[in-house]
Amino acid sequence: MATDLMGMIFSEAFLSSSIRLATPLLIACMGAIFSERSGVLFLGLEGFMLMGAFFGFLGSYYFGAIPGILLAIVVNMVIALVFAYATVTLAVNQVVVSVSMNILAIGITGAFFRGLFGAHTTQLLVDRLKVITIPILSQVPVIGVLFKQNPFTYLGYILVPVVWIIFFKTKWGLKIRSVGENPKAAETMGVNVQKIRYISILWASAFAAIAGASQTVGNLGMFVDNMIAGKGFIAFAAVILGRFHPLGTLLTVLFFGLIDAFQLNLQAMGSTIPYQFPLMMPYLFTLIAFLVAGSGVAPKAWGTPYAPEQ
Repeated sequence: MATDLMGMIFSEAFLSSSIRLATPLLIACMGAIFSERSGVLFLGLEGFMLMGAFFGFLGSYYFGAIPGILLAIVVNMVIALVFAYATVTLAVNQVVVSVSMNILAIGITGAFFRGLFGAHTTQLLVDRLKVITIPILSQVPVIGVLFKQNPFTYLGYILVPVVWIIFFKTKWGLKIRSVGENPKAAETMGVNVQKIRYISILWASAFAAIAGASQTVGNLGMFVDNMIAGKGFIAFAAVILGRFHPLGTLLTVLFFGLIDAFQLNLQAMGSTIPYQFPLMMPYLFTLIAFLVAGSGVAPKAWGTPYAPEQ
């Protein structure tokens, strides 16, 4: 058994599956960092990813993959406006609104799925985005699997340096960070705090939609109830463990991808360990990571509503 485990861990298939499983987390995190850095606690990430998965599936079923992804983004951004109005304009408790969004997402996706498609004896499928193989790079031993992925994974690769540049090399990134640290001082310097937070929430919701759609349009080609299954909460935790920094978050997400791939392969190998234990591994390691690494230094205004000076 030990020999089989070592062979599995050091195989290209294991690395490829780890990257694939980390992809939705990575895309969601790169969006969520904007909301978190602006001071808005985006705990509703789970719900927004679930809605992205469903509406991505819905649009793909009727119109094709790309229109499906666009539909998911539009719907998520509309719902995000409600979330932003409640948390930013009305200054409602951000945890309460986030939990409400997660519950709303379960209700919306379940009701729409049954209302539109009814009961089926076979699983409804949609066409998935094809794997894109990059010549030459894909032939490199071991790391070549990085360049034999679907478009969502390549988007994740691109987002990490883009988000880093935005936050640390642009005025917009400086404004977001200043709003998250000291909104009153930022407003004194002429920054529209509410506008920055609204834009950051919309950005986070759009990439949560893409992350959710990557599950239906990218990996599985189908939708099932509550299929995100806690990945939104893991992504939220990854942003915190990554110190709200794109590079730190990338490393954390890859760690979770490895753990998830390990538990799936462990089950596939026919381990005598009850399947419930491998299933809990990603969540267990999330708790252990918090205990070992701590939560880091959050933006000082994180989760705190702000009323602009009149």
